[in-house]
Amino acid sequence: MTTRPLSRRTRRWIEDWRPEDAEFWESTGARIARRNLLWSIFAEHLGFSVWLIWSVSSAFLASVGFDFTPQQLFFLVAIPSLVGALLRLPYTFAVPRFGGRNWTIFSALALLVPTVGYAVAVTHASTPYWVFCVIAAFSGVGGGNFASSMTNINFFFPAAKKGTALGLNAAGGNLGVAVIQFLLPVIVGGAGIFGLVKASGSGIHLERAAYVYGALCLIAVLAASRWMDNLAVAKSSPREQLSVMRNKHTWLMSIIYIGTFGSFMGYSSAMPLLIKLNFWVAAPAPLGTGIYFAYFAFLGAGVGSLARPLGGWLADKYGGAKVTLYSIIGIIVFTLAVVWTLGQLTANPTADPAIATANTSWFPWFLAFFLLIFAATGVGNGAAYKMIPAIWRRDAERATTPGTVEREQAVATATKQSSAALGIVGAMGALGGFLIPVTFSSPWVHNPLAATKGALVGFVVYYAVCAVVCWAFYLRKRAVRAHELADVRI
Repeated sequence: MTTRPLSRRTRRWIEDWRPEDAEFWESTGARIARRNLLWSIFAEHLGFSVWLIWSVSSAFLASVGFDFTPQQLFFLVAIPSLVGALLRLPYTFAVPRFGGRNWTIFSALALLVPTVGYAVAVTHASTPYWVFCVIAAFSGVGGGNFASSMTNINFFFPAAKKGTALGLNAAGGNLGVAVIQFLLPVIVGGAGIFGLVKASGSGIHLERAAYVYGALCLIAVLAASRWMDNLAVAKSSPREQLSVMRNKHTWLMSIIYIGTFGSFMGYSSAMPLLIKLNFWVAAPAPLGTGIYFAYFAFLGAGVGSLARPLGGWLADKYGGAKVTLYSIIGIIVFTLAVVWTLGQLTANPTADPAIATANTSWFPWFLAFFLLIFAATGVGNGAAYKMIPAIWRRDAERATTPGTVEREQAVATATKQSSAALGIVGAMGALGGFLIPVTFSSPWVHNPLAATKGALVGFVVYYAVCAVVCWAFYLRKRAVRAHELADVRI
């Protein structure tokens, strides 16, 4: 195939984009795609950090003069996930409408709203709870960034490289959770870094985190403006995008993704509070007794984030459905192991230091099993997102003849529709980030430990449903025979 010169509508609009053309990809496309991927990762990373800033800040609120109940705190960390899930649909549709580069600039600017609000709220001890809820809701704009970023990157890469590219893009964003949970305690003076940096002697200053991330958001705006591109081929009408909602695979993959990504987000949001409520008490001051959450809460999100590109790579190599199923089975096994560990703990409603000390001996088991859950969710996230473009491409190839114009057009349409599906499935998956913390805070259960165990058992039942759906529709023999009609590995 003859390589046509790369044409642009303006300096940052690319008219001619053919990633499936091997010559075009090697000579021109790969370099541009990788550059856009790099800055997409950076902007999405900041979005996740702002989205999850309350997950770790909530555990510090009591230290700066706010007296909220565990139920209020769990609900506070859940609100951003709900708003982020709802925003993922319009963010998905915004990329074809405004361009990936343009929307990245806007979405990075939008992050300044919750960061400024956060800085104001935490510096006034009289700030009421409802104001915190409103600001936490605005943090949900960071969750929308994921959908627009993944939709944008899906257009840049050829089918054979989508799993790895989407996995890297998502992992860079997901790492924003681990980074904010690791660095925020250090930035605000609430903790050191394993003795290398000491906690501040002047108290905790939560507003510092807002200043740091506000500055980083401005850097993201400038970087996107300078080094990212819009793709003219990414254009599609809202009707064309919404048509994927009539496709059964959109909803089947949503069920699965709630189990994988929903678990990653939900457990990441709840982890600091779970550790604090079950393994640490403030007395005796000033150091407290038990396990201090700031040293360990970030590990889960870090493991899950780093495992995500591995899931994408494994999916490219062995098939997304197979890798997704095995990851879900792993989530089930390790969640049951966490339930067993929690069964060894003693409830501590009076914050007794002696009980906290006794429970501490079980913390290594709790942490190890939870890290394995996070690893399984990361692999499952990467594999499930590989499945989505593969499913739509498979259906396009089954309906057309190789080497024809109809095949080329069908594949282009499938790319647009799968990008819309990525946003819808991502939105549904993000709902898990809301449902899991809310379930942990069950107001009808007075004992937080009992609420946590009951919630995890309920989650295991849902994971079993996810496993059945994955097997029945994408791995069962009859389903596999149908897939073999096209040369696409799901």
